[in-house]
Amino acid sequence: MADDDIAELDFERGPRRGYPEAVYCEGKSVDQVTVIAARVGQRPDVTTIFTRADQAKAAAVLAELPDAFHDPVARLLVWPPRMPEPTGTSVLVACAGTSDLPVAREALLTARHLGRRADLVVDVGIAGLHRTLAKLDAFRSAGVIVVVAGMDGALPGLIAGLVACPVVAVPTSVGYGAAFAGLAPLLTMLNACAPGVGVVNIDNGYGAGHLAAQIAAPRS
Repeated sequence: MADDDIAELDFERGPRRGYPEAVYCEGKSVDQVTVIAARVGQRPDVTTIFTRADQAKAAAVLAELPDAFHDPVARLLVWPPRMPEPTGTSVLVACAGTSDLPVAREALLTARHLGRRADLVVDVGIAGLHRTLAKLDAFRSAGVIVVVAGMDGALPGLIAGLVACPVVAVPTSVGYGAAFAGLAPLLTMLNACAPGVGVVNIDNGYGAGHLAAQIAAPRS
């Protein structure tokens, strides 16, 4: 199978937009991911991020790029594995619960590999408000906060009411039946009373991390 039968990789995205190419692995076959990873390996001068790579697709990438950075929880790989020196203001990723960690780590690692200092606080959902408030100093010192939550999705609005920086809200598909696989938290976040909340799509940790990295980028 020829490379151009399945993909045309955007190796010029970095110079054009300032951020590298990303390959969304979900929906692609293992064979397709293998072909793409092999082509990526021909350009060690260009960073490429692989997202939503399950175990089989991650193995396919690592077979072609054995030194790639891989986080199995986030289902994310980066090649070459070098981490850029962080610039700009800091990104803080707030994870409501342990079940939200895959999406939160995807956002965290995306922001880091796009050149921002990024930290993660976990298990700060509103079911234990004391845990949320215990991180108030960390929230208020961040340049932008990514808030990842499922269930009722109330956490981004709560945090946004306590801080001066922008909040990027990420609804997850975590929750019982009436959460409708992330639709309920999505609607809650879109209807947040606190100003300064922007919302990305359900489970879109990559998009949230990318947006946060752009918001936190240094200004000339």
